[in-house]
Amino acid sequence: MRKPNFSSDFTVTWGGGHATILGGGEGLQFMMDKFSGSGVESKSDFLFGRFDVQIKLIPGNSAGTITSFYLSSQLQNRDEIDFEFLGSTSADLYKLHTNIYINGEGGREKQFHFWFDPTADFHTYSILWNPQQVIWYVDGSPIRVFKKPNSSSFDYPQNQLMKIQASLWDGSNWIGRVDWNKAPFIVHYRDYKAEACVWLGNISAASCGSDSSSWMNHVLSNEEKNEIALVQNNYITYDYCNDPKRASEITSLECSINT
Repeated sequence: MRKPNFSSDFTVTWGGGHATILGGGEGLQFMMDKFSGSGVESKSDFLFGRFDVQIKLIPGNSAGTITSFYLSSQLQNRDEIDFEFLGSTSADLYKLHTNIYINGEGGREKQFHFWFDPTADFHTYSILWNPQQVIWYVDGSPIRVFKKPNSSSFDYPQNQLMKIQASLWDGSNWIGRVDWNKAPFIVHYRDYKAEACVWLGNISAASCGSDSSSWMNHVLSNEEKNEIALVQNNYITYDYCNDPKRASEITSLECSINT
């Protein structure tokens, strides 16, 4: 089976002069200056899968920059599963931001401090999305889960095809002003992998490949549940489940099954 890579599997969607494919497709580099950042998206649409990439984040003062790796249907009432990396004045203040949108409704943010320097080397970030749950992984260890409930009270991302997206952009309006004296800002991606169901023409027809059983039916083991608890007990900085401004019947149900 052909190995996925940035050259054959992705299209540059904006900031073309600021995106560079490296190593015949093995690597991807974004550069951001005061004129532009850049972004890419997968050529294929997916319905469920496991998606992995290694990222080395911007060193030094990266305040105001946002690096991303996420799935999105790109519709107005979109489904989306996010990894966003919120730059700061130093590596130990970088934040790992996760979120999920369902039918255009987000507000399910969880943010974490890193327990390593994400700018010193590459680390692997993974999204596993199957009919039972969404799991976010860092270096093979789960940090968060969003489960499909046994209830019709709220939705689950299962009815919209999604593309993989990656980008580097100016988040000054969200996380603070960029110091353009520190530009250009450069982030590196490598070793993109996908084991996924690829759309074949309609929402009920998708080819998942012969290697799909391991991720398609995966649920958290007791060891993985303990890993999530460890990260969320020690490194979480924001949890929408603990925000009284987000309190609602739906939020309470979501949070009760995802603890």
